[in-house]
Amino acid sequence: MGTPLADVARMALRHETLVAWQRADDMFLTIHRVSRQFPIQERFELGSQLRRAAYSVVANIVEGVNQRSSRETQHFLHIAEASLAEVNYCIHAAHRLGYVNEAQRHDLHEQLRMVGAPLVGLIRSKREGTNE
Repeated sequence: MGTPLADVARMALRHETLVAWQRADDMFLTIHRVSRQFPIQERFELGSQLRRAAYSVVANIVEGVNQRSSRETQHFLHIAEASLAEVNYCIHAAHRLGYVNEAQRHDLHEQLRMVGAPLVGLIRSKREGTNE
């Protein structure tokens, strides 16, 4: 029988096996680096919002898969999906403002797609496994 702390440590690692989390984690790191190159006034406005939205995707996947009920899991995964849409808009705005060039925009949109597909699959799998 493990200690409560050991049980928490084992639970916290569950998300690391998920493709959606792995890709969201990579996307967050990329966005963090890119947004640090924004003009100084935008690092604390649009850049900050972009980083928070990208962080929210990753964090809500972690929270979701560590919930006890399927309904709560779905709730957090839907928040992650909504945050992904927010990231998409922030990238769009940054591109239109000239803070992200076309190649960066393309790469970031590819990462969004690579996160979105397994995230939607995870949401579907949790929904289909629910009788609530």
